[in-house]
Amino acid sequence: MALNYVWVAFFLIGFIVGVFKALVLGQTGLLADMLTALFDAAKNGFEISIGLAGIMSLWLGIMKVGEKAGVIRVFSRLVAPLFKTLFKGVPKDNPAFGSVMMNLSANMLGLDNAATPLGLKAMNDLQELNPVKDTASDAQIMFLVLNTAGITLIPTSVIAMRQTIALEQHLQNFNAADIFLPTLIATFIAFITGIITVAIYQRINLFRLPVIVFVSGFCGLIGLLHYFLSRMPADKMNQVIGVIGSGVILSIIVLFMAAGMIKRQNVFDNFIEGAKEGFGVSLRIIPYLVAMLAAISIFRASGCMDYIINGIASIVSSCGLNTDFVPALPVAMMKPLSGSGARGLMVDVMRHYGVASFQGKVAAIIQGSTETTFYVLAVYFGSVQIKNTRHALVCGLIADFVGLIGAIIVGYIFFWHK
Repeated sequence: MALNYVWVAFFLIGFIVGVFKALVLGQTGLLADMLTALFDAAKNGFEISIGLAGIMSLWLGIMKVGEKAGVIRVFSRLVAPLFKTLFKGVPKDNPAFGSVMMNLSANMLGLDNAATPLGLKAMNDLQELNPVKDTASDAQIMFLVLNTAGITLIPTSVIAMRQTIALEQHLQNFNAADIFLPTLIATFIAFITGIITVAIYQRINLFRLPVIVFVSGFCGLIGLLHYFLSRMPADKMNQVIGVIGSGVILSIIVLFMAAGMIKRQNVFDNFIEGAKEGFGVSLRIIPYLVAMLAAISIFRASGCMDYIINGIASIVSSCGLNTDFVPALPVAMMKPLSGSGARGLMVDVMRHYGVASFQGKVAAIIQGSTETTFYVLAVYFGSVQIKNTRHALVCGLIADFVGLIGAIIVGYIFFWHK
């Protein structure tokens, strides 16, 4: 419902401002420009969604290969000690853990659409252990918050979108995976914030070996990478970040295929089975992306977006801070409400400033580092008819906010140059 109000507001406010400028300020050509922008946005939304079909088919196919080969299950087992510590009231060998781990593993690979069915299954499994059926259990709240702030190892959909737009902008040798490491750091910040926030509410002792090993190991890895990269010139750093991102992605693809071959599976057939879902996913995105881009186009063409950005920039500037990140803030504002809406705003930033711009990269990091809190709570809790969500929303929004600050800071560290 919140997205409905936001979407209608974009149209109404943009229209009122446009009419005022045309009739009172004499900008007679503005309404025609707004109409042209509206039609262009619908065309662009359709083209971008169709352009995603091939890439989404590829990744859903690869995901299916990894699932059939058991590699995703291995990923789940690697993080099982950590999550067994975090989920209160779930027995050690309960089947719910399998669904939870599969869902989080899919989220780590950035396959949001593939992760949703697994998440619904996990929520139903946890509901079977819930003594009060209309009230969220501690384990369900932890699962929801980890889902909304979970670590994204590979921001697949964001990388795919960046590559599609780069082709439209005729960029040569563009590396869409250069946001891999910054997004990983930003999403880790949100993830840890979510864990700490829920742990405070639920009085979970985080000073246990699995948690300490996980956090210290991840921080050590990021520290080493940053130390290694910070000694390089800016251009060289960007190249190395891109190589790391590309290398990790290619390594996972090869690992999935090799595991399938070792198990004597028909890897090709497994890939085709998963890839068939890719086109359907792309088609489902079309109406959402067209709707948001259309509303944003009216809002931007009327000048309203510039008013908001300039207003925030003035406040930030008065505090003595750099304002280059401000154009990416609409993505952060929309992300808790709607993934498709935030995706549309991210595309708008990339198209307006350029996919290779600092603003475009920060928008991509924000999009890839947090989840759609209100949507996830509505869908997951709604699937098991939970009415009392307790502290789930508060914890999720806190993780979102801290993750946003982290995404902006990380963007400056890696991509901003005077």
